[in-house]
Amino acid sequence: MCSLGLFPPPPPPGSATLYELNNVLVCGRLCEPLPLAFQSQLAGLPTLSLPKDGLKAPGRLEHGTRPAFIHHREALWKRCINAWRDAGLCGLLKEIASAEEEEGLQWLKTGSSSALAVCHWLSSLHGSLFPHLSLTSEDMIAAFSQAVDWAGCTVRAFAWHPHTSKFAVALLDDSIRVYNSSSATIPSLKHRLQRNVAAVAWKPLCASILAVACQSCVLVWHLDPTSLSTRPSSGCAQVLSYPGHSPVTSLAWAPSGELLLSASPVDTAMLVWDVSTENCVQLQWFGGGGVTFLAWSPDGSKVLAATPSAVFRVWEAQMWTCERWPTIKGRCQTGCWSPDGSRLLFTVLGESVIYSLSFSEYRGEMQGQVGGSKTASIVADLSETTFETLYGEERIGGEVHSMVWDPTGERLAAIIRGNPDSPGSQTVVAVFRTRNSPVFELLPCGFLRGEQDAQPQLIAFHPCFQKGALLTVCWSTGKISHVPFFFVSAHVPCASPSRSPVVAMPSGSVREQPLFSEL
Repeated sequence: MCSLGLFPPPPPPGSATLYELNNVLVCGRLCEPLPLAFQSQLAGLPTLSLPKDGLKAPGRLEHGTRPAFIHHREALWKRCINAWRDAGLCGLLKEIASAEEEEGLQWLKTGSSSALAVCHWLSSLHGSLFPHLSLTSEDMIAAFSQAVDWAGCTVRAFAWHPHTSKFAVALLDDSIRVYNSSSATIPSLKHRLQRNVAAVAWKPLCASILAVACQSCVLVWHLDPTSLSTRPSSGCAQVLSYPGHSPVTSLAWAPSGELLLSASPVDTAMLVWDVSTENCVQLQWFGGGGVTFLAWSPDGSKVLAATPSAVFRVWEAQMWTCERWPTIKGRCQTGCWSPDGSRLLFTVLGESVIYSLSFSEYRGEMQGQVGGSKTASIVADLSETTFETLYGEERIGGEVHSMVWDPTGERLAAIIRGNPDSPGSQTVVAVFRTRNSPVFELLPCGFLRGEQDAQPQLIAFHPCFQKGALLTVCWSTGKISHVPFFFVSAHVPCASPSRSPVVAMPSGSVREQPLFSEL
């Protein structure tokens, strides 16, 4: 089992991680060039600096244009329809109970008041079981975001385009910028519904369709890649909304690009969208209190769905059946799939370890089952470790906040949050060397460090880097840097929706801990 004690010491203060070469992370000053043989690999990729001072956080003013107009009293049935659309059943009952119309409606108002009281009681009971429901939308997004400090950092969400050197960055002021290595034009996306952005995701097999998880809806931007406009019209955005499905905290496209999944911590169902028709299907499964995080396997066969409580589910994407795994301490914080979809790595809030689940492929009569192993194995222990360096002691270790696996399946990066109760403990990016076949291996590579006083906020791997892997790190200072890992891939897996090879678990290299699967 891998542990932080096997890692090399972190880079010295004042130096930053530049690249990996010959299985060693090379550090130095940020201005130092790459080796001459590799300089062309990063040509055109922008290293951005987006200081917080230049961005203004959006205010909490009442949303919409209603305050600008003289109030006009609508008919009760129209107000009921609007209340149902905006706030669901409770909003409808509240509107009827507070109606000023008296003729023949007293019995309806009394019944609505009684039903509203029952709804409030059930809501309070539900809130005691799921404390996150008492949070505001902003606090809820901050609690479940993959960004370390969503509320305070400049960059709130980041996504590489799956096929080109283009990425989208969601900023503190609710704007989204799109950077392209082959174009000097930087589109800035703004929309009146684009508030409190929690995630962004590019549609696969498509030039420029970007899904955005917002507070009240999902926006799908249709961008013209040949346009020179820096401010696309809000008419380029589709609005996908569903009652009770907000705030949206996670999105996941099917690798085929046909379907889009969205999740909200207040909705026990995740929604499967057909974007072309703007219709959705609810994948309802009671229990868990909502859905906080989604990850679709690269082969398209399975979906990880984390919840705010101590249980997560894995859905298979043919018959849409699922298996659930209760965890020991807390909720599933993050997870990532191997490139062939045969293995899931995930972490649990309150535990300083990385778990692994392997999945088998079923055919014939067994087709349509998830095929997950009955136990999860601990493959990495990330408990706090003290490193003795020439510059003093450095303490590293704690819970994993987010984790990404590169498309070759040979590098894994994880943001490890420092222990807040331990002085000197720091948030770092740990990089592992991995192998998924014939047996799973997780080996230490090293720690990444940015400029002085910069803390990692978000990480993402470039989907099609040619000379190994390329990790993009968004830092607390607003800087976005790219760290290349130069290596020759020993095995390039082929992601196919119809093929997920069976992977044998090593018997002696990991410690198994039961997480019983319940169908």
